[in-house]
Amino acid sequence: MADCIYLTGLRAFGYSGYLEAEQVLGQWFQVDLTLWVDLSKAAESDRLEDTYDYRNNVATVLQLIRTERFRLIERLAGAIAQIMLSSGQVEQVTVRLTKVNPPIPDFTGQVAVEITRSRN
Repeated sequence: MADCIYLTGLRAFGYSGYLEAEQVLGQWFQVDLTLWVDLSKAAESDRLEDTYDYRNNVATVLQLIRTERFRLIERLAGAIAQIMLSSGQVEQVTVRLTKVNPPIPDFTGQVAVEITRSRN
């Protein structure tokens, strides 16, 4: 399937990470998603009900980051992928999860993981 929806720049403050400081003090996360969905019907009809309405799942992803605590960002990325696939419309998802300012001494970059999951 070649049809994709891109959701980029989703940001939320959360408490996931291996270090105790990450679990207690928290940090900012950014999520970028690529969703493989069939957009052919919507391309013809121009009706919202014929496409994937991502609004509810975006809110759910942001709430997950804010409220759940995982030791590894790989696990958080996997939980986000599960949310997106649970709609039944998304065939495949790529999740890029970034720690915007990880608490690593003398490190000013970002840390990210990227996973791709399919319904099948």
